[in-house]
Amino acid sequence: IYGKGYIEDTLCGKVFRISPQSFYQVNPVQTEVLYSKAVKLADLKNKETVIDAYCGIGTIGIIASKAAKEVIGVELNKEAVADAITNAKLNQIKNISFYNNDAGEFMVGLANEGKKVDVVFMDPPRSGSDEAFMSSVLQLAPKKIVYISCGPESLAEDLKYLTGTGAYVVKKIVPVDMFCYTNHVENVVLLKRV
Repeated sequence: IYGKGYIEDTLCGKVFRISPQSFYQVNPVQTEVLYSKAVKLADLKNKETVIDAYCGIGTIGIIASKAAKEVIGVELNKEAVADAITNAKLNQIKNISFYNNDAGEFMVGLANEGKKVDVVFMDPPRSGSDEAFMSSVLQLAPKKIVYISCGPESLAEDLKYLTGTGAYVVKKIVPVDMFCYTNHVENVVLLKRV
């Protein structure tokens, strides 16, 4: 095995270090479109506390940090969290912190502490989120949820759960063609608390 043990890429004007165990989108040109749409839908005004759940190497949180008061990234993959911390330093981002934890458990802990969160970005795997995580989102009760999904079927199930309680309503869905010449599409969904 030869090399530095990581690669670097530039996305939305930010540099990201990616180690072999970390996830990164395969189409960086469309990833810029996807993440720009997500941040635009969040409509941040530099006063919000934001959670980047399933944050990976910190891409969404770091890109959103310039328009937020505070960003909290949560990820279960230790290598990805190490990359995220490095990426925040590389980009000189001071208003972001990363935690190696289960996002659902972490958010329940925040809710139990009475911590207020304005926006939750969630970018789960293709299989979608689990009920425990979505329950933690409902308990934390952010004003907005920006859901980035690469699985339309799992997205439909998760939206059914999140809106089924009457706490949230879908305001906008924006499809982004991340996988050209295939039948796959990613969607960015804005949900607002009722």
